[in-house]
Amino acid sequence: MSKVTAAITAVGSYVPKFVMTNKLLEELVETNDEWITTRTGIKERRILKKDEGEGSSYLAIQAATDLLQKRNLNPSEIDLIIVATATPDSMVASTAAFVASEIGATNAFAYDLLAACSSFLFGMSTAASYIESGRYKKILLIGADKMSSIIDYTDRTTCIIFGDGAGAVLFEPNTEGLGFQDEYLRADGSGRKFLGMEAGGSLLPATHETVDAGQHFIFQDGKSVFKFAVSNMADVAEKIMIRNKLTDADVAWLVPHQANKRIIDATANRMGLDSERVMMNIQKYGNTTSATLPLLLSDYESQLKKGDNLVFAAFGGGFTWGSIYLKWAYN
Repeated sequence: MSKVTAAITAVGSYVPKFVMTNKLLEELVETNDEWITTRTGIKERRILKKDEGEGSSYLAIQAATDLLQKRNLNPSEIDLIIVATATPDSMVASTAAFVASEIGATNAFAYDLLAACSSFLFGMSTAASYIESGRYKKILLIGADKMSSIIDYTDRTTCIIFGDGAGAVLFEPNTEGLGFQDEYLRADGSGRKFLGMEAGGSLLPATHETVDAGQHFIFQDGKSVFKFAVSNMADVAEKIMIRNKLTDADVAWLVPHQANKRIIDATANRMGLDSERVMMNIQKYGNTTSATLPLLLSDYESQLKKGDNLVFAAFGGGFTWGSIYLKWAYN
């Protein structure tokens, strides 16, 4: 029997209608378009407004629906739905379970996966393992985040970076040697002091005091996070290449988390890749956390060819980071 691998066979996406440009941010905080563009590469980001929809589930449902329609897939055929998110609808009821019900995936079990900006990357590992086990045939992995729900728009260190969005991929079995090939995933708990959200969890439950102190907004020590991200994203991407004997000529695309253009450039330079082989849409969407990787796949889907070697790399709060090597499965 041929070895079963987990291949991505369909992609879907959704971004909100409202465009928050750098010019609009100039009206909220002391910043300017040139400063933001030079340091991050971001020109605009999408924000989910209440008149369009509410919660990360709304974004996830739209991305899933886009995939189902493009693939002409009956949602009852889906075995499992994983929603990778740092901003679930609520802290108890699973966002994924709600998404499954709303799209009609009546035969799927569902759960959320949270690893900050590495959530989708870790979700790829999880979905691939389920497929390779032979127990499930169709797994819908969705990355969705409404980052605007945890952003303080008077804090220029964070409000310029993040946006809202969602992307979805379908994993199915493959016997041609395509799909998921290898992974190198890591975590370091000391990172929580540099990037996170202080209140709202069991460590510091919500009170009037935590709300008044603004502890339900995301915070980050920009310099420390940048330093860790640059070294670790580049390191794991290089390691996955060495372990799989890939040269720079073998890699068709780098699929990097969209946190900062300088981090992306550093990772590509370590891998020896020119900019034409680096997926990038940070200028349009900013950092959509769990949604960055699938949004890239959606934006670049028409340029991907069967057999292309893709190297994914991400870094997130916690700290969490890693790289995945995948062969694209369709034209």
